[in-house]
Amino acid sequence: MLRREREELFENYRLLEDAFHARSWEPVAEVFAHDPFADPKDEGVGQLLSSAFIEQLLPVSSLGVAGFALHFHSLPKGTGELIVGLSYLESGEGIAEWNVPYVGLATGWNFFSLPRACGGAARTLRLRVSASGSDALGLSLGHHIASERYSARSEHPHPDLDLRPLAFRVFTGLPGVKPASTANMIAPTSLLEGQFTIDYRLGLEKLSQIADVSVTQIVPDFQTIRFLDHEHAIVCHPLASGISAGAINRAIEPGTVSLSASAIIDHPKGAPAAVSFLLSPASSNARAEVAELARKGTVKPSTLFSGWREVGAQQSISISMQMDEPIRVPMDLIILSRAAGDSVDFCWLKVSSFRLVKQSTEALDVR
Repeated sequence: MLRREREELFENYRLLEDAFHARSWEPVAEVFAHDPFADPKDEGVGQLLSSAFIEQLLPVSSLGVAGFALHFHSLPKGTGELIVGLSYLESGEGIAEWNVPYVGLATGWNFFSLPRACGGAARTLRLRVSASGSDALGLSLGHHIASERYSARSEHPHPDLDLRPLAFRVFTGLPGVKPASTANMIAPTSLLEGQFTIDYRLGLEKLSQIADVSVTQIVPDFQTIRFLDHEHAIVCHPLASGISAGAINRAIEPGTVSLSASAIIDHPKGAPAAVSFLLSPASSNARAEVAELARKGTVKPSTLFSGWREVGAQQSISISMQMDEPIRVPMDLIILSRAAGDSVDFCWLKVSSFRLVKQSTEALDVR
């Protein structure tokens, strides 16, 4: 009896929705827009998207929001993917995610639709935009604004993001109702209802537990792997041959979907080096995983590898990993370094500002 009543209730909802559609009461209306603006001093945020992410709060209530649009002034010719996530700021609960190959985007405005306009209580919406691929994506920014809250921001400083929002438009429809069909709308790749996005960092207790798991025939007269307490950083000095590596046991929590950190050679005369991350199951032998990479240049299917990035003394770089799906079990974080040239003089590679993002089915405590 309850099942029949439930089916009848949902059928009534469907009929009500059809009635709205029949009378054209559900048009999608633009309620807010930041037009694109090209500042002559812009450096472009394309490379930032590949190494980190950009967040943008929408200055409208979530109630009735049916979609949004982002503007791209240029698109790369190489392969890559745009990753856009929409969530509620107050709880961290996800709404939807769009994974769009570069070939699926167009120069100018690109429209992203929700399967149903947002209902429930009025909340604040947060956009998170990133990209995968080596070529820079030409995401447009808007004019300068006075509000810091509604300016675009990233986990890494960037001069273009100084009190400037993304160029975007917001569209609304009837709350809880499928929006009317609009040309060039991009549907979500996945719905995140019931999932909460949580940022977490590696604390002193974890970082201080780093263990040397280097694979090299050289025995130096100095410590190659160490923890800098006052800077919350890890130093990993590469050697002339082999791989210097430090492992932090069970640093990566289940549900983690991304990892990023900053790296720099911490000496003005330091030789350049290559740095990377390796995530291995907590039950595996970290030194054996490093040896596998040193010997074959590849890793086991159960292990995740970020790829090598060259880093020098002039400017810090961001090294990051984006997971195809949330990690299911705790994993060890292994920080790797190797020589990038003939010299490793003063090559004190410092890795810091570890930031991780995970998805959870439990609400974030926002008190």
